[in-house]
Amino acid sequence: MHIRRFGRDYSRRHFLKASAQGALATGVLKPLWPTLAATGEHTAAYPDELLSLDAYTAGRISEGQKVTADNVALVQDLLDPIQAMQIAQLGRELTIVPQTRDLYRLNPHDYIEATLRNAGRARFDTTGNVVTEAGDPWIGGNPFPDPKSGVEVFAAATLSWGRHDVSLYAVEEKDLDPRGRVAYEYEAVWVEYQPVARVSLDPKPYQPGHEDKLRYQTILFVTPKDVRGTSFLNIWPYDQNEFPDLYGYLPAFKRVRRFPTNQRFEPLITGNTLYLSDAWAAGDPFLTWGNYRIVHRGPYLAPVADSWNPEHPNWRHGTHGGAEGLTFWDTGAQLVPEAIVVEAEPVRYPRAPVSRKRVWFDARTLTPLTMVSFDRRGDIFKSFDGAFSLYDIGGEQVRDGDHPYWSWTRVHAFNVQTNRMTRLEQVQEISSGHRMRVNDPSLYNKFLTVSALRRLGD
Repeated sequence: MHIRRFGRDYSRRHFLKASAQGALATGVLKPLWPTLAATGEHTAAYPDELLSLDAYTAGRISEGQKVTADNVALVQDLLDPIQAMQIAQLGRELTIVPQTRDLYRLNPHDYIEATLRNAGRARFDTTGNVVTEAGDPWIGGNPFPDPKSGVEVFAAATLSWGRHDVSLYAVEEKDLDPRGRVAYEYEAVWVEYQPVARVSLDPKPYQPGHEDKLRYQTILFVTPKDVRGTSFLNIWPYDQNEFPDLYGYLPAFKRVRRFPTNQRFEPLITGNTLYLSDAWAAGDPFLTWGNYRIVHRGPYLAPVADSWNPEHPNWRHGTHGGAEGLTFWDTGAQLVPEAIVVEAEPVRYPRAPVSRKRVWFDARTLTPLTMVSFDRRGDIFKSFDGAFSLYDIGGEQVRDGDHPYWSWTRVHAFNVQTNRMTRLEQVQEISSGHRMRVNDPSLYNKFLTVSALRRLGD
């Protein structure tokens, strides 16, 4: 017979006590980051109740079972308020899968290796930016794997969104109306390029001549015909006190124009519920937001691993829920042993339609899992939740150099006030012939300059 050293409420008391003391030290039985660095997994840092949902719920919900409206009350404390509402009222379901403990299945291999190699070398300079001990731009990996504050958590998320040096995501988008019907469908290409903090491509850690830039990012819409060629380019300064330059190409006008900063809080395309500001839950320079505070720590349910679908030739997933069975992705969620919940306010955006956002981060990797935003009156406004995976399942694999590819697989973006949903999915290829690519340096000239926007729009 297995005798537990710690009762079911041990971790809850631990998190409450730590929050009351204002302390952020991840892990319960042992410090989390040293445990991960030493063993490559988190088991020794947590009691049994945080290692499976079966143990957490005393057998009332086990692996293979679903969280539905009938039992969501048992795990209400493991969900954000919008997902809990969606399950209780809109037919969303979560299928429970085993907990992933291997750190290398939770983030890209090269990013983890850089995090281990560069641990302890990051600090904030007098302007609030992340630099090395020598005062240079960050050199790669998570600068604060053992964070002590909310701003450290957000800085890590902002410095590298997809945690690759270069990413091209082939994206299928469906925008649903309040009655759960597909109102708009788009195909798009989303490209991210890191000129600093590079972990895979040579030269690293910086691309010469671009050390003053954090990222280049483009989104190009390719279908339907009436929006084909519409594109937007973000050029981010490394200095997080500065706003990104935002350029857009609109085929109707046959020219590139520069957009104002507040465009970051408007949908880019008709029907879409996402803003540029929502990207990766950290879509703006982190020093243009402020009043960071950690508001909660504890376990959470999220699809952090094994959510890729190699059984479909284009990696598509099924749907369920809503009036037409189309509103939510079929999702396998697992117990994340510890999430850090951070709130922030858009202090440099006086016209923003949001007053604050609350983001759940996986404490093991600081990957953003879910974001809930609030309108200017303080009411819940929108949510953003993603699913992630190592693309290495059942003998099928997508490669990223010498290792399997890790990335997001699908996203829900839901406006709770209008009941409109945007569903995004990363597929292998879209109808224009654009295919998912990773760490391909040629993407810079093809997608990430002003002249590239004009060329792509013709």
